[in-house]
Amino acid sequence: MTGQIAFVGLGSNLDGPREQVLRALQALSNLPDTRVLARSSLYRSAPVGYLEQPDFINAVAKLETTLSPPGLLSALLKLENECGRVREFLNAPRTLDLDVLLYDDMRHHEQGLTIPHPQMHLRAFVLLPLLEVAPDCFIPGIGAAAAALHQCADQQLERVQDGDSDVV
Repeated sequence: MTGQIAFVGLGSNLDGPREQVLRALQALSNLPDTRVLARSSLYRSAPVGYLEQPDFINAVAKLETTLSPPGLLSALLKLENECGRVREFLNAPRTLDLDVLLYDDMRHHEQGLTIPHPQMHLRAFVLLPLLEVAPDCFIPGIGAAAAALHQCADQQLERVQDGDSDVV
């Protein structure tokens, strides 16, 4: 397959968040015309926006896909629904959240889909795992992901792997 490179952010804070994210990473391998090239470690992060909810488990996957950006988004939304995602209100707790972060070097905007993800450069829980799988990542219209991460230095993350944790 010769497709485009896309990065997907994964997050969960309900119903066994670590297991939700691990299952979703596996499910990404089953998307049509898509293969997972790399995946980050898991990270625990505090909620953003609505704070009265459990911490999140986050990760980033690097994909090769021939799906169009809207096609990829549609497949991700289907996975969210299969995992019981309910959209009660903005930033509500969720079983699974899947976001298209980047799609090649594309800048794209349509109803329901903006690439690059409009908040990704402000969130350490996106940037740190992204840099783990793409150390030289450049965010179109923003710049180097590593430079953006420096602007998020006040956001603490905890790496979660095989039951172990490390504050980063």
